[in-house]
Amino acid sequence: MIIVPLLMSGWSPTFVRLPPFSADYFCLENDILHIESRWAWPEGKAMVKDARQPVIVGVGEIADRPVHVMDALDPAGLMTAALEVAERDAGAALLPMLDRLDIINEISWPYPDPCREITDRLGVRSVDARYRPVGGQTPTLALHEAALAIQSGEIEVAAICGGEAEHSVRRAGREGVTLPWPEQIANFRPIRGGDFQSPLARALELTTPVNVYPLYENATRAAWGQSLAEGQRESATIWANNARIGAGRDTAWIRDEVDADAILSDAGGNRLIAWPYRKLMVANPIVNQGAAVILTSLGRAREAGIPEHRLVYVHGGAAADEPRDILARERYDGSVVMTAVLDAARRLSGGNFDAVELYSCFPCVPKMARRALSLGEDADLTVTGGLTFFGAPLNDYMTHAIVAMVGRLRDRCGLGLLYGQGEYVTKHHALVLGSSPPASPLADQFRLEEVEARAATAGPPLATSYLGPATLEAFTIPFDRDERPRFGVMIGRNPAGERVAARIDADDHATMTLLMRDQPAVGINGIVVEGENDVPCWRVS
Repeated sequence: MIIVPLLMSGWSPTFVRLPPFSADYFCLENDILHIESRWAWPEGKAMVKDARQPVIVGVGEIADRPVHVMDALDPAGLMTAALEVAERDAGAALLPMLDRLDIINEISWPYPDPCREITDRLGVRSVDARYRPVGGQTPTLALHEAALAIQSGEIEVAAICGGEAEHSVRRAGREGVTLPWPEQIANFRPIRGGDFQSPLARALELTTPVNVYPLYENATRAAWGQSLAEGQRESATIWANNARIGAGRDTAWIRDEVDADAILSDAGGNRLIAWPYRKLMVANPIVNQGAAVILTSLGRAREAGIPEHRLVYVHGGAAADEPRDILARERYDGSVVMTAVLDAARRLSGGNFDAVELYSCFPCVPKMARRALSLGEDADLTVTGGLTFFGAPLNDYMTHAIVAMVGRLRDRCGLGLLYGQGEYVTKHHALVLGSSPPASPLADQFRLEEVEARAATAGPPLATSYLGPATLEAFTIPFDRDERPRFGVMIGRNPAGERVAARIDADDHATMTLLMRDQPAVGINGIVVEGENDVPCWRVS
């Protein structure tokens, strides 16, 4: 790396290419010109400049806040608008050239044929349109797969788009009006992670994110030796930082900075949702937001006249899944699969990132991820604003994260990490983007199959009919709107090392008090007894 100080403070171009150094990339940061030379690339490798190299050329997003709900955009309208913004951002008419369009699974207004709905509005009926499955990691996965298809020569121009209009749908319900939108599927029921749980997990209501993520929060806090106050303060510090970043983005749903004390407070309706999470700690899906990304080959981008300082390169990534059944997991005080995926991404970067987006549906996720990446508690763990403050358009948040990361990398030199997660610490995908080309082509195989195979068999056997002593491994306590515990769920081990899971009665005040004390409750002993409706019950012994 050659570093040349600039004498002209305030020089405006972020990236330049100079004729004498046509193979080198320059980047301005803090009035210093960084020159990344092909002769100085790590290990002496030349930067990849193949015409098939995938590059992101356009990004767009929209937040719809209509005065009158009847003027609201439907999800397909949000997606179409975001694609048009992305095309304008690219500065080239690329939508008519689309070979492939990945549409992120949409929930708020289920269309009978979402692919046809979007392609008709765009006027691109011949495109290969794909409706992606549910998963918070789906946008980055779709981008990764599209980049590989471009690199292989299978396609040249691709786009990813998503959008949700849950805020308008709920508002219309409150106002008693019928939205003038296309027909939707009657009695639609989306496929969710709860559909893949064991009968015992379903009986214990481990079928929604808000009932599952606290298992990891409470188990990790114990493993890290944190008191409740220490764990909550870490969560609030990260969330306040997310709020600060979200407040600077025009498309964020909540644009107010919120400090750590407010996040921990019970004031202003910030009620307990599930122990120990309050409302300002959980994802906010009640938004109207859409986002889109356009990518193409380097050769096509140059043909279209897109300036090279606008290009963002895909460097690769990794993916792996935990067992979908919560009770089949190896542990709850961390995720070996998450760590393996992030380690693989970090190897691509040479060890460090200049910006990161760590999925933030619930605090335990970025807390686990930042430790896997050796990042400090006060580090910026988002470029987007997080799923509470920026907003959580269900499966599409990471498309907005791609938009934000592209903007960050265009503004400043470096590498960015996008880490997305689907279901309940289940589907993990990390993708590395850079302002300069990668040293080598994308690896065709990015799924960590050996890690997945080990995870599939690492969990202990489940003893569904066990009664007797059991040691607490993880727990969750959902609350009602009046902040009263509805019930509790414990996951633990019996003396034989088998996994047990049981309900905790809401009126078992001794057990509830012990679980919600300041010191970690994980590791305490109790007893599993018969409960109602054949669901076992656990209480402290």
